[in-house]
Amino acid sequence: MAFASNSLLSFLHGSLSQPRRHSHLLPPPSLPFPGSPSLSLNLTRRSTTPLLCSLDASSSTDKEAPIETRFPAYPTVMDINKIREILPHRFPFLLVDRVIEYNPGVSAVGIKNVTINDNFFLGHFPERPIMPGVLMVEAMAQVGGLVMLQPEVGGSRENFFFAGVDKVRFRKPVIAGDTLVMRMTLIKLQKRFGIAKMEGKAYVGNDLVCEGEFLMATGSE
Repeated sequence: MAFASNSLLSFLHGSLSQPRRHSHLLPPPSLPFPGSPSLSLNLTRRSTTPLLCSLDASSSTDKEAPIETRFPAYPTVMDINKIREILPHRFPFLLVDRVIEYNPGVSAVGIKNVTINDNFFLGHFPERPIMPGVLMVEAMAQVGGLVMLQPEVGGSRENFFFAGVDKVRFRKPVIAGDTLVMRMTLIKLQKRFGIAKMEGKAYVGNDLVCEGEFLMATGSE
């Protein structure tokens, strides 16, 4: 009996002296050993509670907004009625639908919604609707007109003319369904001669599709 007790003590001493591999254990219960009142056997149990983890806890709770409500609309600084009060152009040659930014006598940003219903798509081209480059330039010039036809510059719709264009580059085609966003900036004004030089850039999304320099005349015919 003494031999068995000594062997058991040696076994228990070797087992209990080993480092524990699990740090998260349930409290060990105490089991008394028969025939040895002072000896108890500590048993350990592994936790069976599953460990749940998430790489992005917010992704499971935050739902992405529907695409139709994800992007805000362009602001309206001038609507089509106000544009018609300033520009003399009319259908089918009024090519500015809205002004979304305006600095009097300095710059303006206008948009043209390009749709398959635009009459120039009947011939340019029936099977591949591309907005003609000359009409992109004309639309940009009309945005420039909204800058020029103001008291700060001295122009009026009775004596305003598109005088010239230089360094024009067409970077990408504009097709039906695109929204053409055009920025025109006044860079030089000679009031004495009634000549203004403007810089123009047109975009579809983040893509530059057209750019150039424009001359506007505000003198008499």
